[in-house]
Amino acid sequence: MITVHMLREPTFSFAAAPLADDPACTRVGERYPNRLAGLERSDTTTKGAAVWGDGAVVARCGFPRLKATADACAEVNGVDWAWRTSTDDDGREVLVTYGREPSVEVQLTVGEAAPDSVLVGLSPVVKSLKQRNECLSPSDVMAPPSPTHSTH
Repeated sequence: MITVHMLREPTFSFAAAPLADDPACTRVGERYPNRLAGLERSDTTTKGAAVWGDGAVVARCGFPRLKATADACAEVNGVDWAWRTSTDDDGREVLVTYGREPSVEVQLTVGEAAPDSVLVGLSPVVKSLKQRNECLSPSDVMAPPSPTHSTH
């Protein structure tokens, strides 16, 4: 007698973002792709979130809009993304939509998912979120005026 057991793919569960109940996040959650950066989507029970590559990439919609930041910022297909400084030494990058409300946070494992491919795949999904600010380059910011010296 041969017994066959079907193995289920793991279901990922983690904390939802604080604003995950926002209807905009529900719409984003429905549009997450089945494949991202060559990785298959995994199951998750977390509202407004998606996982690819068994946790190599995790996206969560529902964070407050980022305030002005000195973090590196790049525009990808009409969506601004800020590279947050990771506080962990776990080999993960943290990217957050900049100027969109609510914002989407993406955590990815370096070496398992290419950040550029991830952002190209997710930008069309999150572009529908209301944009209130955009990234500025150093050339967009005016230098403070030079102090003038008076000779009274």
